[in-house]
Order: sequence, then structure tokens, then C-alpha cells
Amino acid sequence: MSTSTYQVSGMTCGHCELSIREAVGKMAGIQAIDVSATTGTLVVTSHAELDDAAVVAAVDEAGYGAVRVS
Repeated sequence: MSTSTYQVSGMTCGHCELSIREAVGKMAGIQAIDVSATTGTLVVTSHAELDDAAVVAAVDEAGYGAVRVS
């Protein structure tokens, strides 16, 4: 199990959370996704270590910015 936390910029509402959840959810091996517009965080739990660039690209594709924080 691997958990990665990202700070997301530009996310302000539930629709933003849904867009990010859908974009990241397309990645293989994802077990859980927790997105919060209130805290501006995205927490991804996966079966194996994730490629940070792929997660950031998925968030970017949804129209937001992301940086891994842990």
C-alpha cells in the first residue's frame, strides 16, 4: 500500500473535487481517492508506488494544479 498527498490549486467546490476524482480515478492501481476543496488536498492510496508526474498530469488535465507534499 502506498499513500501520496498533493496540494491542489484552483479547487473551490464539490464539482472541482468530482472532476479531480474522476481524472485521477482513471489511473491503474488506485484503491482510494480523498479530495477536499476545503483543505485543498488530494490523498491517493494505491496498491503500488504512484508516478507523481502521472498524478499531477491527471489533475492538470482536469484543469487544476498539484504538487506532492508527502
